[in-house]
Amino acid sequence: MPALLWAVSVLAQTRSSPIPQDSKRGYIRHVQEMAVTVDDKTMQLAAGAIIRDRQNLIIVPVTIPREGAWAAYSLNRDGQIFRVWLLTPAELARPRP
Repeated sequence: MPALLWAVSVLAQTRSSPIPQDSKRGYIRHVQEMAVTVDDKTMQLAAGAIIRDRQNLIIVPVTIPREGAWAAYSLNRDGQIFRVWLLTPAELARPRP
């Protein structure tokens, strides 16, 4: 039984869909409503943007940690952020291709 609990714990920490190789990386903070900063540059979240926390759960912008967090993100063709993945320490430590 402990092995099963360990396996479930490990699986819960992996992402069901991998972060795209072409995603950008930066330190994100929520400012207000659909505005965030990435590396101190103000940016907009696109309508329908999806933010995933470190447990791969979908969250709303105001639940990004108040102090900010390292994230991978993708932009739409208008330059707005439409996908965000808050990075775990293991994901942050992995070298970028």
